[in-house]
Amino acid sequence: MGGDGAGVLGVGERALVGRDGDLRLVRERLGLGSGGGALLLSGEAGVGKSAVLDAVAGCALADGVRVLRASGVEFEADCGYSGLNQILFAHLGALEHLDAALRDALRVVLGFDSGPPPEQLLVSNAMLRLIQTVAGGQPLLLVVDDLHWVDQASTSVLGFAARRVAGLGVSFVAAARSGELGARESGAFPTYELPPLDEESAARLLTDRFPGLARGARRRLLAEAGGNPLALLELPTVVQPSVDSPAVPSLSCRLETLFGSRISRVPAPSRQLLLLAALEGNGDLGVLQAAARHADGGYGLEDLAAVERERLVHIEEGGQRLRFRHPLICSAVVSPALSSERRAAHAALAHALADQPERRAWHLGEATLEPDEEVAAELEHAAGLTLRRGDAAGAMRTLVRSAALSPEGPNRGRRLAEAAYLGAESTGALTSARKLLDDARQAVPAGEDSLHSATASALLVLNGDGDVGASHRLLTAAIESAAGAHGYRADDKALVDALHVLAVVCFFGARPDLWRCYDRAVERLTPEPPAILTVLGRTFADPARTGAAAHGRLDALMASLGEEADPVLVTRVGTGALYLDRLGEVRDAAWQVVRAGREGGPARRYLSSLIHLCLEDYLTGRWDEALALAAEGLRACEDHGYRAFAWYFLYIDAIVLGARGDTEESLTTAGQIIDWAESHDAPCAAHYAHHAAAVAALGSGDFALAYGHAAAVSPAGTLASHVPHALWVAAHLVEAAARSGRREEAAAHVLAMRGAGLGAVSSRHAMLLEASAALCADDDEEALRRFALALGTPGAERWRFDHARVRLGYGERLRRARATAEARAQLGAALAVFEELDARPWAERARNELRATGRSGPRPEAVDGGHGLSAQKLEVARLAASGLTNKQIAERLFLSHRTVGAHLYQIYEKLGITSRTMLRDALAGAVKPPR
Repeated sequence: MGGDGAGVLGVGERALVGRDGDLRLVRERLGLGSGGGALLLSGEAGVGKSAVLDAVAGCALADGVRVLRASGVEFEADCGYSGLNQILFAHLGALEHLDAALRDALRVVLGFDSGPPPEQLLVSNAMLRLIQTVAGGQPLLLVVDDLHWVDQASTSVLGFAARRVAGLGVSFVAAARSGELGARESGAFPTYELPPLDEESAARLLTDRFPGLARGARRRLLAEAGGNPLALLELPTVVQPSVDSPAVPSLSCRLETLFGSRISRVPAPSRQLLLLAALEGNGDLGVLQAAARHADGGYGLEDLAAVERERLVHIEEGGQRLRFRHPLICSAVVSPALSSERRAAHAALAHALADQPERRAWHLGEATLEPDEEVAAELEHAAGLTLRRGDAAGAMRTLVRSAALSPEGPNRGRRLAEAAYLGAESTGALTSARKLLDDARQAVPAGEDSLHSATASALLVLNGDGDVGASHRLLTAAIESAAGAHGYRADDKALVDALHVLAVVCFFGARPDLWRCYDRAVERLTPEPPAILTVLGRTFADPARTGAAAHGRLDALMASLGEEADPVLVTRVGTGALYLDRLGEVRDAAWQVVRAGREGGPARRYLSSLIHLCLEDYLTGRWDEALALAAEGLRACEDHGYRAFAWYFLYIDAIVLGARGDTEESLTTAGQIIDWAESHDAPCAAHYAHHAAAVAALGSGDFALAYGHAAAVSPAGTLASHVPHALWVAAHLVEAAARSGRREEAAAHVLAMRGAGLGAVSSRHAMLLEASAALCADDDEEALRRFALALGTPGAERWRFDHARVRLGYGERLRRARATAEARAQLGAALAVFEELDARPWAERARNELRATGRSGPRPEAVDGGHGLSAQKLEVARLAASGLTNKQIAERLFLSHRTVGAHLYQIYEKLGITSRTMLRDALAGAVKPPR
């Protein structure tokens, strides 16, 4: 509600002084009538942001542009999606024109329907589509004042819209005080810092409004105001100093004195009504009238006249909403009020908002001084509503308030624990979660941790200095204790959540004994366990033995995802799909979760989906994207404190770099992961690192080293129990053993793979099983038959790197069997894939084999006019020659900076140069401006 600067004037009351250039710039940036655009107007309090918004809105209306307006409300900043509700409430009829998924998402977050919380990306798209619908193909301007007081969930949605309105005929302008928005929020908007008025304009404004001002006072006011329009317009109305008086007090003190003196002049009933309006925030006159009646203070809307005469508020067109003429007036109303007066006003507002449970609960909380279980329960209920609308951060804050008003005892501890769980599991607020968890433990007797408390503790221990064993002990004890008291109920959300986290902990530990508690608990759930828990117990625990049997249940879960699925379900189904090589089936849904995470969605879900995309990218040959997403994942782990998940992304770096021939860096990164895994009792992370190291060693031809790394995951002749990654290194172990003279070990491992039925797990494993058998075959005819079977596996081409390696092995065996023409076909096809993937060691092997058949094979395409560089290396060379740093090139091409450095090293070697300056000459006329 509120305004800024010369916003003390109504639209059209007086032309703005000294703002012609600013208005012209703002209108140009917004693209009004020419496709649309977005801008955040930033500046100090009183500089005139609201006045500029008013002027822009007024000009837009005069030009026939439809204008929607909203303002942030200081006292509702913790009420999730309240800002979005304010913007869209008057246009809910247009919801019927949206697709069902978009319509339902908005109705849930605005509180008109119940249902699963929609992901923020869906809400953002729905909001943008609704705005377009309201516009009806005509230009539309959305104006949001005091963005710094808009709730976080709405701010994220508005940031999404701001980045996408250009070209849609929609313009978006917001205003916020400098420094009041967080870095992530302010970075979402193109920003213009509104400057103070220049000296000439400031003097003109002061002279225009106060022509009789004494010269000395005029000079001092100009110096004190520093071009701030609010100060220039309002300070002279305070008692004016003479020329010889002491220096003018500070601007903030003068403004506080000014507004305080105006408020003190109005009658007491008018001040009470003003306090109600300040605390209500939306300026809804119907709510104010109902609250005034309940307060029984002998005042009503008729008492607005006095505050209007003092120019403290005005009633917007239509007569339904009150607006403060400046946010500082609102603050000046609240700050001098007695605490008892504020509590009484909040109580009256709570009574008036009986049909709005979240706002009612918040006002009840503010009206309550001592612990009150009924109020705490209402706040807890409101937190549940907020969570169901997808605002986990808002729900966490409301639960903290609920706990603060809970009497000492288990309910207080439970509410704090649930808030801590949301912080650790959803929002990424790990620091706050630790503090909440400590408070929760002090609120309950020792040994009586709730499930949410234990689950939050396990996540915090996992991400902190603790280890997997400690996390496992915490969870298992809490699960058994809770189930002993209440039974193993499948509808107990806290129990189901705890079991999901336990699955992650058991996966990190990679030991059969860790999974036993999980298996027992899932089996005991009544009336039956959720399908996803059953699937995880088969595909995430010991997929080599039990994974294939879970395909049917996984099919049903995949079907349940729908077009717009709950991000929690998406990530859990993705986890169940991982070792069955079915991540591609949740790829689109995973991207939705990632995009929502980039817009501020749940951090843990964001990281999980990034992991799933990285793994699927590696398997299917999207290696550059995998490296870019891994870099994003590492940044997100650092930003949100999820250190326990960083190793996944380091693994992607290590395995792709190893496959591309950057052996030393790959092995170094793998060593870092192994060190972390050993210090945290997390062998699963070490297994991933050994896998990456085995790939790097195979590529470099160090087969003994490759064998050592592969056997560290699972010894030859067996697939270690409850070591999921034994699946992924099985074929590597066979190749390393066969090529390092360990043929008996290789053959024993093929028997173990066949005995476990790996061919039924996925097409990739079916292909690799037959290829491994071919490597161990002494007879050429049998080997060639096995290779042909491997390549004939339906869907095998999807696994591009593995498929090309099988072709390479087939071609090598064909050449030795003197089937030269057939060998050339397989080796040439393998070489083409290796070159496309930039898998240099493997490409060199294929090229050597082709030379041995009497044909050199295709070289990388000389796309630069004869320099012999691949398309990607040429682009790196061009950007480097243009002066970009490795980091800038990496950001431009979505590569890691290490990959860029490796490319440049090879480019220098290829071109026979040693520096960037020589690169320009070497490329001669091939350099083009960076895209």
